[in-house]
Amino acid sequence: MAVPAEFTTLDISGKFVMNKSLSDSTEEILRLQGIGWFKRKIIANGTLYLSIKHYKDDNGIERIDIDQTLSPGGMGSREERILDWSERSKDDSLFGAVIGRSRRLRVEDIDDDYLKTGWDSTEHGFIQSYVSSDTPKSGTSWIANQIWGVEVIDNVRRYVRHVFFTGPQGEEIRGRLVYDYSKCFLT
Repeated sequence: MAVPAEFTTLDISGKFVMNKSLSDSTEEILRLQGIGWFKRKIIANGTLYLSIKHYKDDNGIERIDIDQTLSPGGMGSREERILDWSERSKDDSLFGAVIGRSRRLRVEDIDDDYLKTGWDSTEHGFIQSYVSSDTPKSGTSWIANQIWGVEVIDNVRRYVRHVFFTGPQGEEIRGRLVYDYSKCFLT
């Protein structure tokens, strides 16, 4: 389902369901992140739901809170992102120890052609999520650089994330995660 006409990167609040038929496979990325075969199969066969709250706090700082739920499987996590480009450590229930940072940026500030092309509009900029393994704690090394925005796919405006993943041996994987807007969903 299309995002509402007024939906931009200034406010990505909403409920979304990953569209697997339009998204690229995450199997190899998850394997390189150290996720075991059984969990990868649960993820591949489940449905991922996102509930996103995008807002400014009392100090005017832009924040994005994301509740992710996989059904069936019961896996879920909460991401609390502050768009100030400061590093924050987290012990993620799926990925283990990670270091992440997030910000708003303009298309001309994106240095990878794949990450910066294909978007519906560049008017309000994009949201960048940059997450890496906390190697001393996790025992693995990877980087997931994502740009979030709106893309027109099959004449439908959708919430999309472009991903540039770098694996432990320097493997590079580029992919697209596509989400259907949902007014509500049961998880």
